[in-house]
Order: sequence, then structure tokens, then C-alpha cells
Amino acid sequence: MPSANAVLRKPIETTAEPEKRIRNRAVTEQAILDAAKRLLAEEGFQNFGINAVARGAGCDKQLIYRYYGGLDGLVEAIGTDLGSWVKDRIPDDTGGMFLLTYGDLMERLALLFLDALRADPLMRRIVAWEVSENTEQVRRLSEARSKALGSWIERMRGSLVSPKGIDAVAVNALIFSAIQHLVLSAAVGDQCAGLALKTTKDWEKAATALRRIVRGVYG
Repeated sequence: MPSANAVLRKPIETTAEPEKRIRNRAVTEQAILDAAKRLLAEEGFQNFGINAVARGAGCDKQLIYRYYGGLDGLVEAIGTDLGSWVKDRIPDDTGGMFLLTYGDLMERLALLFLDALRADPLMRRIVAWEVSENTEQVRRLSEARSKALGSWIERMRGSLVSPKGIDAVAVNALIFSAIQHLVLSAAVGDQCAGLALKTTKDWEKAATALRRIVRGVYG
């Protein structure tokens, strides 16, 4: 007959095991996602495979199929994660800046996007793929990023509208395209069209020019 102590211990052991499995699964899922993003940022889709991701995550490749359903599921998860990227890098708070006009809004968004893109190698990869590759995987990541940015603008602008007579969609497309080209050029050669983009002072100069462009259009 088991002792009273053994009987008391038994429920603790049976309830702790599922909790451990749940915790381990969450940790493993995150490790897989982080490894996949890291691999994409460093190697691109050319070397993006189950075996490479599993090595980077330090797990059995069968877990990738179990948790994500394979590479397509991983791409979907990365796309979903881009929404968190926008939330983390481009926060909803105004950072002490009063958004009284549409120009205020676009100045803040443009500067935050500039800093966020500079700091994130995977996002730079995605931007580069958008203009150089036309694959289903790239389209899904691109659409996820665009949707997240669009949602940010909608949340933040409230009742703010662009000045009358200005095609804000066209203007904003050119502003963000310029930011993207600036950052991608700097990553390759520390300059863009003769503008040095290597030091903090260089980037401050670029940010000042960006402010003037936004204000020149929106006031």
C-alpha cells in the first residue's frame, strides 16, 4: 500500500508535466520563428529550408511541421509577426509630440519608419525583395508589412486629413519609397546619390531633409 506522502505527491507530478510541455512548446515555437527570421535576413529565400531552420533553432525538423505545418506556415507566422514589428518599432504613442495636423502625423511616421528600417535587417530584406522578386512568399510578407503600416496610420490619424488638393496616397508612396531607397543604399555603400550615410551626423542631416520634404507638402 502506498504511503500517504506518495499519494500526495502523485497529483503534483501529473499536473506539472503538461505545464512543462506547454512551456517547452512555446519556447520551441519562438526559437523556430526566430531562427527562420534570422535565416531569411542573412541568406534570403534561396537557402530557406526546413533543415536549415531546424539547425538554427536547435530542434528536430519534425517540430517545424508539427507546430507550423512546414515552410508555408513559417512564412505565414513571419508575416503575422510583422504586425508586432510595426507595433514595437512604430508605437501608437506620440512620444510627446502633439499630432495637431496631418503633417505632424506624417513627419512622425516617416522618421520612425526611417529608424525602424535602419535597425532591422530582415525588414530591409523584405523591402529589397519587393522590388526584385515576384514570388508568392515575398508577396505575402510584403502585404503583411503594408497592411500593418496602413493600420497604424488609420489608428493614429483619427480625424486628421491631408490638405485639400493633395493626393496623400501618391505623396506618401513617394516619401516611403525614398526612405526605403535611402536605407537600402546606405546598407550597401554608406551613401545615396552622393549623400553620405555613415555617421550619426549624416543620418541627422537626412532626417532634417526628410522633415522639410514632409512639411513642404503638408505644412
